[in-house]
Amino acid sequence: MRWFAATVALVLAPGAAMAACPDVPTVARLAASILDRRPAESFGPSLTMEDAACARDRLIAVLAQPYGDVVGYKVGLTSQVAQQRFGVNHPVRGTIFHGTLREHNVGGRVPEVPAAFGAVPVIESDLIVRVSSDAINDAGTDHVAILRNLDQVIPFLEMPDLVYGPGQLANGPNLVAINVGARLGVLGEPIPVRADADFAARLGGMTVVLASDQREIARAPGTALLGHPLNVIPWLIEDLRRDGRRLRAGEYISLGSFSPLTPTEAGRTYTATYEGLLDRPVTVSVRTP
Repeated sequence: MRWFAATVALVLAPGAAMAACPDVPTVARLAASILDRRPAESFGPSLTMEDAACARDRLIAVLAQPYGDVVGYKVGLTSQVAQQRFGVNHPVRGTIFHGTLREHNVGGRVPEVPAAFGAVPVIESDLIVRVSSDAINDAGTDHVAILRNLDQVIPFLEMPDLVYGPGQLANGPNLVAINVGARLGVLGEPIPVRADADFAARLGGMTVVLASDQREIARAPGTALLGHPLNVIPWLIEDLRRDGRRLRAGEYISLGSFSPLTPTEAGRTYTATYEGLLDRPVTVSVRTP
């Protein structure tokens, strides 16, 4: 793959190397495993969060070639259950690409994604918002102020790839190193944002249900994400600021999982239902042939 070799050469350029960062050949092998849907070896227990962030950024440089432009960010481990599973006490950040998002119900049919879309494919109920103004970087923690700088809330079925094979360590740093598992996702019908206290209360008070062929897998309140879905955004802004970055108008933010990571099975229809966000339940679905 000519683009793959060119990207690896770019990452190997003078000045790119960092002492604590996993070396480029190792990251390149990880990228190849992800693209080929083959389970990979983890970086092991000595990987620090600093090391992991460096590996993530190198991986993103490679994946941007097949996956397209960066369109936003994924915030993972925003629930207490997820943090406990991966052994950390804070969220983590990944990157979303244009080519990894699928639109819901295009042409009147539910989108289809192969059950084996990744090396270790899973699914979760999530929620995406779209930034409408760069002013969000200075909105602080007030929910209504944050809403003034968003224009869409979008039901979202995220389909991560946990990448690592059986017996491999999958702790917080190793999750960051694989770009927090970001791989695919299905977007529901966008909901226009209302910048008022009632809409903010609905986001916190809603219930999100994940089901497989009408069988309920999990349900969780909006408060499962850091106490309120909008609390994720100030965390992301501060995390980006530490890297000298800012959110930009038009970017998407995946706010985190309302359900456990569930292995995908062939021949299923998975549906996330959001109760209480609007006056009627809203849904997003995907089939896994």
